[in-house]
Amino acid sequence: MSTDGTAVYLYGVARGLDPAALDGAAGVAGAPVREITAAGLTALVSTVRLDQYGEEALRANLEDLRFLEDTARAHHDVVDRAARAAPTAPVRIATLYRDDGRVAEILTERHAQFTGVLDGITGRTEWGVKAYAHAEAYDNAPDPRDDPEPAGAGGGAGVGTAYLRQRQVQRRRHEDAARHVSGQAEAVHAELADHAAASRSHPPQDPRLSGHEGTLILNTAYLVDDDQVAGFLAVTDDLDARLPGIEVQVTGPWPAYSFIDGAGTGGPRNAP
Repeated sequence: MSTDGTAVYLYGVARGLDPAALDGAAGVAGAPVREITAAGLTALVSTVRLDQYGEEALRANLEDLRFLEDTARAHHDVVDRAARAAPTAPVRIATLYRDDGRVAEILTERHAQFTGVLDGITGRTEWGVKAYAHAEAYDNAPDPRDDPEPAGAGGGAGVGTAYLRQRQVQRRRHEDAARHVSGQAEAVHAELADHAAASRSHPPQDPRLSGHEGTLILNTAYLVDDDQVAGFLAVTDDLDARLPGIEVQVTGPWPAYSFIDGAGTGGPRNAP
């Protein structure tokens, strides 16, 4: 990091960005956003203080939910503003470099990686889809076919035998209902994937965080061509109306956060 107690915070890398698109933009901690250009690419950066964003300070600050929320929101606002004007590859939150010169070197050293990412997201946006199963979805599952009553089980069968058979039927009903709902989730994904260039599944979200009453059965990001968005959204509306007990929620458009992994755009938080 620099000797003056500051570092350069990187939000993302854009191609063909009009500098006017970020006029007046404020980033993390209210710092003005500026551009660093090299190798035909533009890095979106701010200057930040190391007593807030240095390695030791970040260990503590990123445990502070308010600090994390404010930083994440500011980070997204910059990336989103740029992405609306030009193809933009976000980097992970709190990626720092020592000075502008090092950022310019990164643009040159990783030019092929950044270009590959930008080629893949140009003319496309990310859409998030979550599907929730409510009680109706499970109630609509086909009833399991009872096994034929074993010889000698009828007539003189005891209460214990009858109880065990009832438990077996209940277990099969539960398993069949779960398979039915899982199959609906796969069907939802298959229809949406047909209208997307790529998709990425995300881990299930803790229902205590989402506050949603249904069971989350699909949590997937889709990279959609701009000219396919209307069709993609029409499919989500149709699925939501057509599948009893299945609620489909869509968010977007987003910058392509989910589709830059493995391309070298993340970088370490506090890079040299």
